[in-house]
Amino acid sequence: MLDLIIKNCNLANGQTGVDVGVQNGRIVSIQPALQAEAGQVVDAQGQLLSAPFVDAHFHMDSTLSYGLPRVNQSGTLLEGIALWGELKPLLTQEALVERALAYCDWAVANGLLAIRSHVDVCDSRLLATEALLHVRERVKPYLDLQLVAFPQDGVLRAPGAMDNLKRALDMGVDVVGGIPHFERTMADGAESVRLLCELAAERGLRVDMHCDETDDPMSRHIETLAYHTQRLGLQGRVTGSHLTSMHSMDNYYVSKLIPLIREAGVSAIANPLINITIQGRHDTYPKRRGMTRVPELLAAGVTVAFGHDCVMDPWYSLGSGDMLEVAHMGLHVAQMTGQDAMHACFDAVTTAPAKILGLDDTGIEIGKRADMVLLQARNPVEALRLRATRLHVWRAGKQVASTPPATATLALAGRPQTVDFRV
Repeated sequence: MLDLIIKNCNLANGQTGVDVGVQNGRIVSIQPALQAEAGQVVDAQGQLLSAPFVDAHFHMDSTLSYGLPRVNQSGTLLEGIALWGELKPLLTQEALVERALAYCDWAVANGLLAIRSHVDVCDSRLLATEALLHVRERVKPYLDLQLVAFPQDGVLRAPGAMDNLKRALDMGVDVVGGIPHFERTMADGAESVRLLCELAAERGLRVDMHCDETDDPMSRHIETLAYHTQRLGLQGRVTGSHLTSMHSMDNYYVSKLIPLIREAGVSAIANPLINITIQGRHDTYPKRRGMTRVPELLAAGVTVAFGHDCVMDPWYSLGSGDMLEVAHMGLHVAQMTGQDAMHACFDAVTTAPAKILGLDDTGIEIGKRADMVLLQARNPVEALRLRATRLHVWRAGKQVASTPPATATLALAGRPQTVDFRV
């Protein structure tokens, strides 16, 4: 007897009306009209059963700190960085842990079961590192939390940052981070990329750098990152996050750059909500959109994911951990309204970020861990349009969250009594 059967569900790959069987926490069958007994049977009623959402770029050490020590009045990146600098000396491990655990609750409720979080290592106390390592263990039964050692103030610019970063890695942080465009000079930025990639190669770790998060078309550290990725044999283990300077670069240079990124096996992460908010602030009109060239990167064969980046912190006062909101914004900003493009946006918050994080055991496939989300939508495009309700969320076949269907009640003569906004 199986533990769980989800009957009559649609899958993101286009399969419809299939049953998914789960045994011992793993998917053991995907087929129409599965004939088997099960401890629990859920009728999906033709709705979408998806792989869980994955956020490839987040800052959990700052999440839910909105208003501390004060509100970002300008809404700009630089004021956000200044605010974080003011807040860091006031941080306590207890508060960091409490806020991070609360956010993880939000994530699970939204079907978000894996997060890569950058943690600032420029504070020599490494309070945030210790706190998030503790959180990583606390949430391990229901959420994969991958941590990046992130030198927010520049690994060469901030005193002791390189030593702090190495200490964080020694403590068990998973990924080497960086922020080359925030170093004092272009040369220092390029040198930081070299040093950090070499450190990752020595330790056998992945790399994820905040790269060229600026409107300056001459910020080209992604080129250096691609070069060192190839030089050190790090293909498939390196990610450039943000890459917003690419929206300001001339097309001729980009025609050279994107093939370099693809050849080096470097992945890209755009953060639509924060990119469209923070970039282009020096423009009057015309005003740049601020997000990297997602359609062009995808067309070249680069793995591209969308990240949430921030939720209620010094940089971004909104957000709820909803990756469909992130994909919905990305779809609009990148003008990806074709059918294949919209499916790619759904992939950018599910399967693509799972690949970037190296989560090989996720996906609606036989043999994979039964991490699944049943959405109140029939297909990925409808899920994006409605930011669909997460009806059921399973981790290894065990339900960890559920939400009642979103249905409005009408009192209109001669019209239906309820509306769920599906056509």
